[in-house]
Amino acid sequence: MNIPGKLFVVATPIGNLEDITLRALRILKEVDLIAAEDTRQTRKLLTHFQTSKPLLSYFEHNEETRKDRIIEMLKDGKNVALVSDAGTPGISDPGFTLVRKCVEENLEIIPVPGPSAFTAALSIGGLPTDSFVFIGFLSRKSGARKHQLERLKAETRTLIFYESPYRVIDSLKDMLGVLGDRKAVVCRELTKQYEEIKRDNLSRLHGFFSQKKPLGEFCILVAGAEK
Repeated sequence: MNIPGKLFVVATPIGNLEDITLRALRILKEVDLIAAEDTRQTRKLLTHFQTSKPLLSYFEHNEETRKDRIIEMLKDGKNVALVSDAGTPGISDPGFTLVRKCVEENLEIIPVPGPSAFTAALSIGGLPTDSFVFIGFLSRKSGARKHQLERLKAETRTLIFYESPYRVIDSLKDMLGVLGDRKAVVCRELTKQYEEIKRDNLSRLHGFFSQKKPLGEFCILVAGAEK
């Protein structure tokens, strides 16, 4: 009977490739397979660090079918690394389904910590860090988005959101309308060449980004309600 393999949940850079850890590099070189959200993106990372490994696509729309294949490989004694396009798998990225299945099957899961956009934003945002709530992406539709924000209106902890360039202006507008003109921080393209960090009230931030076509990935911090 084979000794089961291990699933390594590996954090990768969110922009600057120098942020990868020595341990992450070692694990990616040692595993038998890398399950990647986007194999093209991961191949670029591996090429940069002169590493080559078999890749298997594992993303939102094939999680259910691919997780069973990965589980079988783990049971056969293969070690697998799970990576997302950027940051830590399972944090607003594919991974939870596979991790839960490994827990059910009593397979070993090992975290390989590293970059995460929301912790990077929180560390330099200037809003309280002793207690916070990570929301991730809000709904694409304004009505549902406002409903989500209404439920957070009385939350006193710092609120953390992810947003795409296509919806960031509308989301800032809804945050202002529902939460009021609170202090906030908008982080764009963290660790990348065009990194931008703006600290102001929601009204001014909405006005600033409304005047230009937003590009890149956004992390937004909003002050909690006053106690």
